[in-house]
Order: sequence, then C-alpha cells, then structure tokens
Amino acid sequence: RPQFSAPTDAVIYETHIRDFSRHPNSGIRNKGKYLAFTETNTQESGGEKTGLAHLLELGITHVHLMPIYDFGSVNELNDQEYNWGYDPMYYNVPEGSYATNPDGIARLREVKEMMLSLHQNGLRVIMDVVYNHTYNTISSAFDVLVPQFYYRLNSDGSYSNASGCGNEIASEKFMVRKFILDSLKYWVKEYQIDGFRFDLLGVLDIKTMTQIVTELREIEPSLIFYGEPWRAGDTPLEPALHIWKGRQKGLGFAVFNDHFRDAIKGDLRGSRWGFVQGASCEWENIKRGIQGAINDFAAAPTEAVNYVSAHDDLCLWDKLVKSCPGMADAQLMQLSKLANGIILTSQGIAFLHGGEEFGRTKSGHPNTYNAGDDINQYDYRRKGIYRELFEYYAGLISLRREHPAFRMTTAELVRKHLRFLTTPEHSIGFILGDFANGDSWEKIVVIFNCKNQAQVMRLPETATWIIVANEYEAGVNPVVSEEATFNGKEITLPPYSMKILHN
Repeated sequence: RPQFSAPTDAVIYETHIRDFSRHPNSGIRNKGKYLAFTETNTQESGGEKTGLAHLLELGITHVHLMPIYDFGSVNELNDQEYNWGYDPMYYNVPEGSYATNPDGIARLREVKEMMLSLHQNGLRVIMDVVYNHTYNTISSAFDVLVPQFYYRLNSDGSYSNASGCGNEIASEKFMVRKFILDSLKYWVKEYQIDGFRFDLLGVLDIKTMTQIVTELREIEPSLIFYGEPWRAGDTPLEPALHIWKGRQKGLGFAVFNDHFRDAIKGDLRGSRWGFVQGASCEWENIKRGIQGAINDFAAAPTEAVNYVSAHDDLCLWDKLVKSCPGMADAQLMQLSKLANGIILTSQGIAFLHGGEEFGRTKSGHPNTYNAGDDINQYDYRRKGIYRELFEYYAGLISLRREHPAFRMTTAELVRKHLRFLTTPEHSIGFILGDFANGDSWEKIVVIFNCKNQAQVMRLPETATWIIVANEYEAGVNPVVSEEATFNGKEITLPPYSMKILHN
C-alpha cells in the first residue's frame, strides 16, 4: 500500500468503473473494465491525458470506486446494460460485467491487477459497500439460507424498508454482524482494499460500525472509513443503536457533511443558491465546514467528509447551470473553482466527484443510476476545453498535499491555528497562523468573494504577502498572472474569486 497516515491527508476521487473509461474517445483499450486502471499514458484525440494518467496528473490520493461487488441489476453477458450497482447480490465476489470475461476467474484476477496498478502508482483504493440491503429479498441467498433472519421485520412480520429498496439488513444480530465483518476483512486481506465508504450508514447499527473500525484497523491501521449518516425510511432498530450525524464522535470513522455541501451550492436538484452563487445566509454553515465541523457534529476534523457533489443528484456543473441560467461558461468555471476551492482549503477529509475537474455534465439529469453510457461516461474532450479549470483543481490539490496547515487532525489544533477575518457581505476569509500543524509557511490567508462585484478585503496585518492562488491559477508557487508579491493591508478580489496568500 502507498504510505498514508491521517484521514485528513486524503483527497478522495469518486468514480465508476464504467464511466471512467467507456467513452469512445478515451484512448483506453479496456473500456468500462477493471483493466482500464492498468493502462498508462492514455490520451484522447486532442492529446489530453485520460484514465490513470489523468488521475496522476490531477494529484489525488484515493480512488473511491462505486460498487464493484456482484450486483443484480445488469446481465453480465450484455455489455449494453448499465447501473451504478447499489443492489448487492453476492458481497464477496467482484462484479463480472467489469471483467473482460464474466465467466471463470477473470473477474478476480483483473480486480487484483487493477489494485496492483493503482498501488504501484501511489494511489489507494476505497470500496463503496452496501451492507444495508440486498437486491432481492425472499429469493436472496440470505433468505434462502435462514428465512427472515438476516433482515429486520416490522411488528406485523413484513420486511422493514429503511433502505428504500425493499428490505434492510439486521446488522445488530450476531451472525449478521459476523458476516459483514468477515466480508470486509476478506476484501482487505485478499484484494488489499484501503478503505470503505458505507452506503446509507444510518441503516447499520452503531455497535457493528464500532466493531468494524476496531477489528479492521487491527489488520491495517491506515484504513479509512466513512459513510452516509442517514437512511431512506423508518426502521424498527432500537433507537439507542441508530447512527446519525454526530453519533460517530470519537469512534474512528467519518461521515459526509451535507450541511457544508448545501451551504456551498444550494439544494441538490433545484435552483436555490448557495454561498458560491451569492447567497449570504449560509455563512455560519460555511464557517463550521471550514473548521472541519468541530463546532457542528464532529469531535475532530478527521470525522468530516467535505464535498459539494457526489454520484447522487445533480453534478456540480449541472447544478450551477440550473441555478444560474444564462451564465457564461467562464463564470461557471469561476463558481466551480470557488466551490471546490472551499473544499480543498477546509479542515476535514476532501472528497471530489469524478469529472468535476473538467466541468463534467450529465445533461441536467439528477439521477443517472441506470441512464447508460451516453449520460454517465467521462467525456475527456472537456478537459481540453476547460483546461484552466482542471489546472486550478490540480493546483489546489497540490497545495493541500504539500501544506499540513490545511490538514489538521484535532479540534485543539484547529482552535489554536484557525481564525476568521472580518470581511464584507458575500465573502469569507480566514487565517491559518503560527506555522499551523508544522507548516513551513508562518501565516496563510484564504479569502472567498462570492459577490458578482469586486470587493476590498482587509488583511490581518500589513506585511509582504506572496499570492499563490487567484481567480486564474492556484498552487504552491507564486502566481504569474498578476504581481505575486503584495505589501499592504487591503486587497481587492474580483467577482466570484478567491485568493490565497502567505508570508
């Protein structure tokens, strides 16, 4: 496994095996397959890097793979069928439709080849797991083995449905818990998986999740765990065993910060604005998110997964298009830079939905779980069109990875080193001071202007500041698009822009 220590060191990139390489112009031979992640130096027709080479150019640390266990919604022999895969059939077998041959052992071997390739290239792998329900109920392997034992039941004997998918796994039962633990251990030992994202974590019970963290970290201490701290419906599970946002405090796993997500961009599928479009009512949730949710639901920044979009609902570009109709692409790029600029400079675990770095669009479709390749596949040609956006994301990732001030691990460190600045409406600024978390820079100032007009910001002191991010570029080196050295107390930020300065 590539070296890794604290969860806040992670920059996670969520992707789907098929989406990642399926496009006819991807330059990848094994389109839609595990083996796509073993191909190096692939390019699209315009010369932009694709596939694995694209990930390495971007600079992320972890690849989050949407479900790769065997799922039931596609015929593995029909290459035209598509699904995200949140419908488990056999938890301990890789999905065959992503193998070059679904029969025999090819699927096992090719997952291992994918893992080996990603590890050799310095990338860790997180597996998306769905232990909250199964695709079938009465005909499932569980119900055939011991009818009704593996599922929760309502008082009338019917199957309960907190997953919203027809059933829910009774994780609180000893043998069900044992199955989940054995399954996770198998993926870690046999396939060298580096972490797990739990779908609808709120359906599982807190004792199971605590035991998962404890027992799996005995096998591999660097594993990372996070999940969705909610469920899709009511459950008969005893309330004392429920998992919700805040219940994870001190237990070694993280949860998605939807407060931060919605404050940054607005609602999931509608036109409501968030902070980056210019709404001024969300600044408290933005501040709490920047602090790693330690004044919200987390005991430490290591428990908060910061994100603005994931596979569910409108992807970021489509949300910006819907909420800002008629806005030019150049301005949409600025909003995208701001949205994930906030994520990549905040305390906590950074999470990116694959394709955001080149303005991925799903043509406005909010729920594409079975929409097929035309809607879901990565069109790497957009990378050339939105090259400035890609380079901005890559620069911010590089900045985050090289400067530990953005990756503090405890609430005490955050409270000691992070202070908010007084800024005008529609803006937020903060300073990371005193060589935060052992950083080589003494002071780092980050400012966001989400107004459609330029604004003057007051810096914490008159000093010689070096600018490493502005509206055009970001990274670890001084900017070249303007005078990089600034000496003064006030600085002007253009509309929809951010600045990062240090001394």
